[in-house]
Amino acid sequence: MANGYCGRILHVDLTTGKIEVEEPEEAFYRKYMGGSAMGAYYLLKHTPPGADPLGPENTLSLMVGVVTGAPFPGQSRVTATAKSPLTNLVGDSQSGGFWPAELKAAGFDGIVVHGKAESPVYLWVHDGEAELRDASHLWGRFTAEVEDEIREELGDGRIQVLQCGPAAEKGVRFGALLSNANRANGRTGMGTVMASKNLKAVAVRGHGRPEMGDPEGVKAIAKWGAENFEKSDIYGMGLFGTAEIVVSQSKQGGLPTRNWSSGTFEHAEEISGQRMAETILKERDTCYACVVRCKRVVEVKEGPFPVDPRYGGPEYETIATMGSYCGVSNLAAVARANQLCNMYGMDTIACGATIAWAMDCFERGLITKADTGGIDLRFGNAEALVRMVELIGKREGFGKVLGEGSARAAEILGVGKDLVVAVKNHELPAHMPQVKRSLALIYAVNPFGADHESSEHDPSYRWYPDRMAELDLLDPQPSKVLNPEKVRFAYYTQLLYSAMDSISVCLFVFGPAWHLYGPSQLVEAVRAVTGWNVSLWELMKVGERRLNLLRAFNAREGVGAEADTVPPKLLTPLKGGKSDGVAVTAEEVEAAKALYYRMAGWDEDGRPTRAKLEELALGWVADEL
Repeated sequence: MANGYCGRILHVDLTTGKIEVEEPEEAFYRKYMGGSAMGAYYLLKHTPPGADPLGPENTLSLMVGVVTGAPFPGQSRVTATAKSPLTNLVGDSQSGGFWPAELKAAGFDGIVVHGKAESPVYLWVHDGEAELRDASHLWGRFTAEVEDEIREELGDGRIQVLQCGPAAEKGVRFGALLSNANRANGRTGMGTVMASKNLKAVAVRGHGRPEMGDPEGVKAIAKWGAENFEKSDIYGMGLFGTAEIVVSQSKQGGLPTRNWSSGTFEHAEEISGQRMAETILKERDTCYACVVRCKRVVEVKEGPFPVDPRYGGPEYETIATMGSYCGVSNLAAVARANQLCNMYGMDTIACGATIAWAMDCFERGLITKADTGGIDLRFGNAEALVRMVELIGKREGFGKVLGEGSARAAEILGVGKDLVVAVKNHELPAHMPQVKRSLALIYAVNPFGADHESSEHDPSYRWYPDRMAELDLLDPQPSKVLNPEKVRFAYYTQLLYSAMDSISVCLFVFGPAWHLYGPSQLVEAVRAVTGWNVSLWELMKVGERRLNLLRAFNAREGVGAEADTVPPKLLTPLKGGKSDGVAVTAEEVEAAKALYYRMAGWDEDGRPTRAKLEELALGWVADEL
């Protein structure tokens, strides 16, 4: 085992049952680091052009990074990569918890899943060994039940399980991967890919620990985090979770409300992280070795919306998509909807946003109770929200249509296409480009669709000048402009976030602004774990490499600039609150997009050029294209 990594990638061919171990050279790890970049590498290498996302030729990778398992906050992360059944383009999704660190302890840096099993199986990975086991008895069961069953079957309560849920088994396009029954690789339908392969779960357990290049340096990083956490701007997230920002977002006019018709929700306080802490919060949970403890665990024992703490609690995105997006102010109902998503294994963002789109259509008379199976799908109807989440999970009734995602549902029903709030069929998360203008660009150009964790948000440019200066960002711009300097801000921070998704660190703990650790400390962490004398420049090049790999996959699928758009709702003036009358313009997005492509070294169609790929030591990708 080298410093920080195991030097072993597990390849599992479900069609033949063959399991092999690849042992890449050190240069491979330094070039890709792990996580998203490594996942994109294996996707391009093993998934042929034009592959069916739900066919056996699609490759599913689960990759951790070179710092995973080190004893400091924010390193226990895994990226799932495959061709997405939601977008038909590259799929990419991260999650935390304990599964990533446990995979490293079991002796592997990643798993590449090929083919499709004849009948349901699960993969059991333990202390350098791997085997496939029958999972017929687990198919169709809720996530917590499956986790308990596997642990009992294998006789170890500390086994970590990453799994797809019943929704993915039934073909819901935004099926998630769940570990601990509450940590989700939610976005882009990676759970649906796993289910399409008849792979129910990956169970991991190990007793190894990665060597540290500089053990004292690693201790110093952990010690600094513990000593500075309560003085940092992430401390509130520990107390109130990611939903700490619900009220402030609404006051700024940046909380998507009633399917993005407004940026202000009059009931924001009722669904806030502060209200959660006062009412239904049972405890704060954490990920492996993390001091922040931002994960919510909630419980509701009485009333129409019971909530089991086993399934965690809602994050900010869920509070928004199931709450303000749908005009729902009942916190217990939102928490129940979150539980159902975790039980059935679904992305809360895509699920809530799709229901909000359907509510918008219902309010406008584009769909009626005849379509919804008698459900009064109006904004603010908490019972309808919870019922619809369950129907989507079961893929029954109107839930069968909504399980396709909002863009496909609009196509199927032939209504509300201009009300869909998605990019590349990927529903928008709960941060509004109308008031954080660089997000309009990032949402449009991001390879796997709109994503709020692919760059820094506009206010940080002026609020955190010292850390921004580490990225040569020295000229803060107002939030509501999208000028060349703002494009540079978006691109540079996108490269850093891309690097962090490849090194596999938490984007709350590490980052260029309000985070616990800044960019220079990320460099220190990688140096201390691996012993490599890396620089911030080198890590940013890893991020650029990863971004180009993802774009190259889409280019190979024949998709370029025409998919880099923003939905009509963003071009429509908002109503009410501080952002009343505010809208994004198509002209500013197109101008920013053209400049962004040139900054990135891509052609006018947004495709990586051979020169750029060669500069990134990705000549083999240019050959693929």
